[in-house]
Amino acid sequence: MDSKLIDLQHITKSFDGELVLDDLNLYIRENEFLTLLGPSGCGKTTTLRILGGFETPDSGRVIFDGADITNLAPNKRQLNTVFQKYALFTHMTIAENIAFGLRIRKKSAQYIKDKISYALKLVNLDGYEDRMPDSLSGGQQQRIAIARAIVNEPKVLLLDEPLGALDLKLRQDMQYELIRLKNELGITFIYVTHDQEEALTMSDTIVVMNQGYIQQIGTPEDIYNEPENAFVADFIGDSNIIDATMIQDELVEILGVKFACVDKGFGTNNPVDVVIRPEDLELMSVPDDISTDSEAYEKLLRRVHKFNAGYLEGVVEHVIFKGVHYEMEVLSRGYEWLVHSTRMFRVGEKVLMTVDPFNIQIMNKPESEDEQAVQMNEM
Repeated sequence: MDSKLIDLQHITKSFDGELVLDDLNLYIRENEFLTLLGPSGCGKTTTLRILGGFETPDSGRVIFDGADITNLAPNKRQLNTVFQKYALFTHMTIAENIAFGLRIRKKSAQYIKDKISYALKLVNLDGYEDRMPDSLSGGQQQRIAIARAIVNEPKVLLLDEPLGALDLKLRQDMQYELIRLKNELGITFIYVTHDQEEALTMSDTIVVMNQGYIQQIGTPEDIYNEPENAFVADFIGDSNIIDATMIQDELVEILGVKFACVDKGFGTNNPVDVVIRPEDLELMSVPDDISTDSEAYEKLLRRVHKFNAGYLEGVVEHVIFKGVHYEMEVLSRGYEWLVHSTRMFRVGEKVLMTVDPFNIQIMNKPESEDEQAVQMNEM
């Protein structure tokens, strides 16, 4: 990854006495696709607006390419913003929309013509110069909004939930378009969304935010596979989050059953949170005609023990077909486990459930809501 381009230093912002960003620190590298991800009200759009110059922080600095731009006007920054609402001028042709910023900058007619042609080819809408915005689909209008931004040759493109108004198929198509554009343009993309799938699909780096704090910064793989706390684990994909006790290094007790794990440093007999992804749970069917004191049942248990030191007995309560997998709820020791499997287990079926030690994530249990919202500074 290339060098640091943007550095947000100790950014604080309040609206009507309500703290939205609390001492936020974040740096963004050149040519990075970074996504600000979190629920409504977490501060991600405010962060983007501060970057774009549409809001001024109460305290802190915005450093861009080594210069302090905290109080610089939006039109003086080497950034362009694409909003969820495309904001195309309905009385102008596509060419006139794309050329708007260039004409304000008093570029020559030939320069503008060349830039319009370049931008339309880049977003795969070559030949649309004379069309009007209302003749285009939502996805095409969004691509025109992006074309209008990129002709100004920004070093950074800010995208504020730009795909939120599109239907699922168009949204998926545009995700791949944005990845392609980022790679072809070689500029930095800063993307705001509350959609976890979008963030996981497109990003080099994800910044998970909640209550004005950064919860975790990492690659999509890091964020999904190694969540720092229960909020991240619950927000990114589906998770089983269970109260547990860390017996000792590499041994955790879940619902009264001891499981091997790989985590260390959580103390002895300490309460912890355990995160297990639904796809990481392994189910084995227990035939109805097998009693728990039979040799056949012992044989099943030997298979389990080869896989892991612990297992839970359960009963399948619900099954939903999701296309690529079955989503099941398994009741075991009073807890409803969410399980994803390519194999279907019928409702009412008895199962043994286990998990590989490497797929058990141990996290410290927060002592308060404030501690849960603790900020992680530079990673």
